[in-house]
Amino acid sequence: MNDHINYENIPDARDGLTRKERAILYCLQQAQKELKGRNVPTIMLYGRVVELVDISEAEFQEILSRFTGLTKFSGEY
Repeated sequence: MNDHINYENIPDARDGLTRKERAILYCLQQAQKELKGRNVPTIMLYGRVVELVDISEAEFQEILSRFTGLTKFSGEY
């Protein structure tokens, strides 16, 4: 029996964001400040996010697409 729980994929009760989602939003905010509000290149954002959390490029793209409204929430983690 495996008693290990992966807390990284459990949404926080305060805002419903997972650790990876929160890292993406945090890095986006920091990069936008540095670029004085200009658009942040996706590759730049991904580079910053992988410094904080272990995330694949595909998972990063899926979360980013959901944030921008390009895909519907699947409900799976």
